[in-house]
Amino acid sequence: MPEETRNAEVRHESVEQQINWDDYRDHLATADQQGRRIWVYPKKPSGRFYRWRTWLSYLLLLVLAVGPFTKINGNPLLMFNIVERRFSIFGIILWPQDMFIFALFMLIVFIMVVLATAVYGRIFCGWFCPQTVMMEMVFRKIEYWIEGDHVEQRALNAAPWTPRKVRKKALKLVIFYVISFVVGNLLLAYIIGSDRLILIITDDPRNHIHGLTAMMLFSLLFFGIFARFREQACTFICPYGRFQSVLLDEASIIVGYDYKRGEKRGKKKRGQSEEERAAAGLGDCINCGMCVSVCPTGIDIRNGLQMECVHCTSCIDACDSIMDRIKKPRGLIRYASLNSIEKGEKLKATPRLFIYTTVLFLLTGLLGYLLLNRPPVDAYLLRAPGALYQTMPTGHLTNLYLLKLLNKTNAEMPVELKLENVEGKITVAGNTNVMPGKMSEPAVVVELAPEVLTAEKNPIEIGVYSNGRKLETVRTVFVGPEKARHAL
Repeated sequence: MPEETRNAEVRHESVEQQINWDDYRDHLATADQQGRRIWVYPKKPSGRFYRWRTWLSYLLLLVLAVGPFTKINGNPLLMFNIVERRFSIFGIILWPQDMFIFALFMLIVFIMVVLATAVYGRIFCGWFCPQTVMMEMVFRKIEYWIEGDHVEQRALNAAPWTPRKVRKKALKLVIFYVISFVVGNLLLAYIIGSDRLILIITDDPRNHIHGLTAMMLFSLLFFGIFARFREQACTFICPYGRFQSVLLDEASIIVGYDYKRGEKRGKKKRGQSEEERAAAGLGDCINCGMCVSVCPTGIDIRNGLQMECVHCTSCIDACDSIMDRIKKPRGLIRYASLNSIEKGEKLKATPRLFIYTTVLFLLTGLLGYLLLNRPPVDAYLLRAPGALYQTMPTGHLTNLYLLKLLNKTNAEMPVELKLENVEGKITVAGNTNVMPGKMSEPAVVVELAPEVLTAEKNPIEIGVYSNGRKLETVRTVFVGPEKARHAL
């Protein structure tokens, strides 16, 4: 046997000896000892939390569907046109010049998620995450409808290929791909805008072969995530589960198992009284395994907080139904903090929560101020490269500038320029009526009398007006002869 092969086998045996396959911390619940995937067949959940999540998911899906087509002041509710660097947030168009505002908005969203996690654990994952919403409330429901509950699904996958199995699998996969294609086009509308998407859809597909091919490939990727990859997107790709170790503390509310009440676990025997269970040292957990059977990531919540847990609350509903059946109080698995389980403490406002909240309010206030004071027109005035001052027959001096006007509104905007700090004349060679969302680049000539110049480079201020209202002030320099230094 080659030396490298022998060393590899020794290393493999060493790793095998270090892993305790009875300890959930040492391995993934969805992988066996050979690293092969263990397919998860979650039982169809039911209960109050599942109903609430279902209605919230329907609302989120409705927002997803109508978001690109909803307009405020003629602008999309949300649009992230990365190609043209044009973003719309609640109807406010942000251009590359406003990128700091967009960055601030994204920072606020991030801090909101951090704050929500610090207080309520991974509530975003279980209730708002697009991966969870689409998987559990769309694709999984279709799978239950076509293939049945977890027992029927397991039996169908283990059965030989028959016409019935082929029909069920084909129907499910076709529906999955159609939904993936529709969702892919909705996401595209968030990038290019609904108007352009409608034009593409209603046009001859032969004019958009490359785009159609790209969309079909993207839909195939989207389809693969929900048809095959599933919970592994949360386990292997999404970093949020790994962040929770630094975002959570003992006061954070999580989906937790009350081990003080539940342990020691034991089956409930027929006719066994509560006094007999207590004498045997048994808790309220009857070890039915329902919390494990409904888990979409295949973990046992009774082992404690785990990276794979997305806080979907399916285990809470399942355990509550068992507690009702055996006439025990609900809440053996519930929303709770570690301190409330171990010490009976209520949620406390920790210094970290105060800091997060303060920073969030400050950044939100700054964002509001920037949006309210954001000029409708961005003006940039630059001296023409290589151009020197010119002397007019009247003795006045002129400088040539290049003006860039960006109209951030949805209406045509006439623009007028006025000198603010010196007497002089401005001549604009070009169109100053800027169309909505467009940029105009006229040439500007500034004419000043020699007596107003005090130096070779003289600072000047030009006001940008529209319909008599001042929009912005731009500052530049006017270059004159060197002798102007000694004029006064």
